[in-house]
Amino acid sequence: MGSSVRISEADLERYYILSKQKKEIEQEMKQLKKDFNLNLDDSIGKDQKGEVTCGSYKLQRQVRTAVGYNQELTVQKLEQLNLHDFIIVEKLPDTEKLEAAIKIGLVEETAFTPCKTNKTTTAIVVKEAP
Repeated sequence: MGSSVRISEADLERYYILSKQKKEIEQEMKQLKKDFNLNLDDSIGKDQKGEVTCGSYKLQRQVRTAVGYNQELTVQKLEQLNLHDFIIVEKLPDTEKLEAAIKIGLVEETAFTPCKTNKTTTAIVVKEAP
């Protein structure tokens, strides 16, 4: 299957320690970001871009805005206003019904083999052994 890599107890221990440190660091960074945002909210206003310099470090807050629409409400409103050209009709397979039909023999599975994709993901978890 490829080159063989040996895994040692030291490798697993290092991974485990780094994983714990990563969680602690991310938690601390999250709290610092929260504090920075609270400070900037008080000094320059909520959702305002700005910067603060302390010694040789500069903190900058960037503000990005994204506009979205509630799909269900927007479609209802567009239908009320007869703006059907503004609505996208999307044809999607009902995969649950298709799988059920294959299981009970209503549909041949081989007919849909070229259409089917399988997604595989892997995850590494290292824990201390009891």
